[in-house]
Parts: sequence; structure tokens; C-alpha cells
Amino acid sequence: METTAATSPGALRDRMVDRILTNEHLPPWVEAALRSVERHRYVPEAPLTDAYDEKAVITHTFPDGTHLSCASGPTIVAAMLTALDVRPDQRILEIGAGTGYNAALLATLVGAGGQVTTIDINADVTAAARRNLDDTGFPHVRVLTRDGADGAAEEGPFDRIIVTVGAWDIPQAWWDQLAPDGRLVLPLRWRGTTRAVALTKQEDHWKSDWVFLCGFVPMLGQPGERKSVIHPDGLAALHHDLDQPIDADALLGVLDREKSAIWSDVTVHGQEPFDRVWLHLSAVDDGTVRIEADQQAVADGLCTPAIASRSPALVEDGSLAYFTIRRTDSPGRWQLGAIGHGPLGHRLATRIVDQIDAWDRDRTADPEILAFPTGRPIPDRTKGKIISKPENRLVLRY
Repeated sequence: METTAATSPGALRDRMVDRILTNEHLPPWVEAALRSVERHRYVPEAPLTDAYDEKAVITHTFPDGTHLSCASGPTIVAAMLTALDVRPDQRILEIGAGTGYNAALLATLVGAGGQVTTIDINADVTAAARRNLDDTGFPHVRVLTRDGADGAAEEGPFDRIIVTVGAWDIPQAWWDQLAPDGRLVLPLRWRGTTRAVALTKQEDHWKSDWVFLCGFVPMLGQPGERKSVIHPDGLAALHHDLDQPIDADALLGVLDREKSAIWSDVTVHGQEPFDRVWLHLSAVDDGTVRIEADQQAVADGLCTPAIASRSPALVEDGSLAYFTIRRTDSPGRWQLGAIGHGPLGHRLATRIVDQIDAWDRDRTADPEILAFPTGRPIPDRTKGKIISKPENRLVLRY
């Protein structure tokens, strides 16, 4: 591509940062790092304009085509760096080396007196990250090939840990290797959804102070999620957690059972996000899962979730309800509701609508998330919904 002053890497990079600033507040030091580190040199196979676009750039895939590694979208990169609150001279651990771009930003933030270590389980990923970092002036960043769940005890303790792959659980090694006043920022997966969460280390548990919608390539080695097909032709499936006793056989064919639709009085305009309804459901209902519907299922009216590939749903025994939307008579507005199937479908749909109403009372509220490492008791006075994982018990509360 022939470049001009307007399409030069520097101009595109400035445009990328300016675009982020229209929606996100960035500290001056994070803004400066984003303007200085040459993102396009970490994704050399991508067209220059794609390197500075908002979309993630896929860099490695599995043989079946699923994504193994990528350069995350600039907005989530900036938001997570801001939440991490990096200071000069700190020691940083990054889980998920990606292209090396994030490690370069971190190295810029900590300066010459700090140290950045980045880890990835895949040798091809770490080799590419090492090459990119060397080529762009960051040979001092340490790149290690190992399971990110193990951390890097020999390089710690760390002032900050940032995870750039979707983590289903929080390994004990990250707790052990983080300084007492440290911060952990990670994309945390539960009940079919993913949120970037900033956690501070308390005496005996993690405590959140920031939650942000995101999507990341899942971390390898954490098989905590299950997929259950609920249609005989494979047109719909549920994604649920290991601790949820989902009876896939009882749910097969549920979409062909009696149907009931319940509509709230809540409406949104076309560009208004409603993803926090999912958070409300997960904070009160043990049956919260993700439903995924094939486009054919949507076209046939068999299953019409708000977003076909990922919408919240509730399951109980052999019944199901899922979150849905429909156009209103007002141009550009949508009404929120739920559709239930099976003997308990109406009751489950009502529970979804109850949480739509709860979200409507404060559409920007996020839950507080506590994580108690296994073996540490949850105090009796602690209120909230408990979600059990092998290495932690999460507590979600509003």
C-alpha cells in the first residue's frame, strides 16, 4: 500500500488513539505509550490500515481454524492498561504473549528501571513475539514458553499481572507471585460470558474495582466450560460451566416444546448496549448459561435470541428460557423480553424479565466480584451469588 501523510503509520496510530479517546479516558502515560509503540510492526502480515483498526488481528490459528492467538483490539488494550495502573520501575507479568505488542506497551510504561516478563504456552507464538520485540527495540522484555497458569516465580514477585487470554479460573500461582499490594487484570469467564476484571489482593481474597465487556481467545489448559447441543440437527447449543448440573439429554429438543414469550416494558435504541442484563442474571441465578443459535434456526423462527451467537439463557431441569428482543413501533427502538420452552419455560422467562427490570433501574451498574482461593473460607456475613471453580469460589453481588 502506498502511504501518504494521512495514511502513514504515525498518522494512523494517532487516529487510533484519538478514536479510543472519544469513548475512554486514558491517563497521559497510557496515551503516550499507545502513540509511540508501532502496532503495525507486530502484525506485519496485516494491511497497514487493519493494524490500526478497532478489530483484533488474528495471528495464529489451530488446524480446524479456531483462533489460537491475536493482537487484541486497541480499545480493550488501552482499557486494560489503564485498569492495571502501571507505574515506573515495576515488575510486570503478562500471561499470553500474543504478538509482543502489549509487552512493548508495558515496557514503555515501566521504563528502564522496570521489568516485563511475558509467557505463552505455544512456542510459535513466543517465537514471533520474541522476534517482534527484538525488531522494535525491546530486547530486554523476557519471553518464556510455558503454561501461563504456572506464572514465572523466578522473575517475581510482581507488582502487576495482566492476562490477555480468557481465563476461566484464577490459578494459585498468580496469587502467590503477586505482591501484597498488587493488581491483577484479566478477562474472566463465567456463566458463558467474559468480562475484563481488575482485582486487588486482599488479606485472603481478590476484590474487583473495575469490570469491562470484552472477548478473548480462551486460555488453554482450563477446560471448565461445556457445550450441550439442544436441537437434533445441531441448530442450537448451550455453553455452561463445569459446576452446573446441566442434563443435556433432557434438553435435547426443548425448542420444540411449549413456548411462552414475556415482554418487559424496557426498550433500548439500536446502538445501546444491554450486555449487563447477563451480569444481573449471573449474580442471582444458578441456571445462567449462554445460548448459541444457528442462523437457520433464527430464520426459521425456531430460536431467536437477542444475539444469535451469544445471548444469556436460563436452564432448569428440562426447560429453557433465553433473552430476546423485538422491534417496537418507534423507529430504531427495541423491546427486551424472554422466550421460554418446556414446563418451566414461563417461570424461567419471568426470571429473565425480572433481571431486565433490575438492569433498567441502573443500566451502568456492574457487580462487585470477590474471589476466594480454594481453602480460604467465605465469611458468613458475605452476601452474593457463589460460583464454584476448582481454584476459587467467586462471589458476585450488587
